Amino acid sequence: FQLAQYRCLLVKYAKDTRYSSSGVSTHDKSTMEAVPAGLLQDVYQEALGAAVIGIDEGQFFPDIVEFCETMANAGKTVIVAALDGTFQRKAFGSILNLVPLAESVVKLNAVCMECFREASYTKRLGAEQEVEVIGGADKYHSVCRACYFRKRPQQPGLENKENVPLGLRQQKAAAIRKIF
Repeated sequence: FQLAQYRCLLVKYAKDTRYSSSGVSTHDKSTMEAVPAGLLQDVYQEALGAAVIGIDEGQFFPDIVEFCETMANAGKTVIVAALDGTFQRKAFGSILNLVPLAESVVKLNAVCMECFREASYTKRLGAEQEVEVIGGADKYHSVCRACYFRKRPQQPGLENKENVPLGLRQQKAAAIRKIF
């Protein structure tokens, strides 16, 4: 949208400061400037001035549904990136309440970090029980259904060698994790 010269606003969750306090980043460190907020109502006036509003980590905003509906009804294009489920495989916040209001929903899957199949779930590596624990590959793995229920092996992915690319079969697990 920026290439087409639309006025864009990118909003990030204020508590996510892993890579930057004023930007969003992919896990491979590609970054983009963003406005931090704890509540979306905090960026309401800025959003009114934008044609396109992007929201990262949408599952953490308690006012996501009302904000998105208000902005969409005001003629804005609203794009939300969010997890749909917690590490416990329960609905994450009110993010699923956006589904019936959206014109389009795209559910993306990752690659299982333990067996390399398609991954739909998030497995927490630590013992914390609260839902909101911000982190990347240091705290979470994307996993398939089978690996979600399996105890974490000593060397993730290597026990299921038919799904491991040939060039990776002989590498140590630490090296494998670096490709994600």
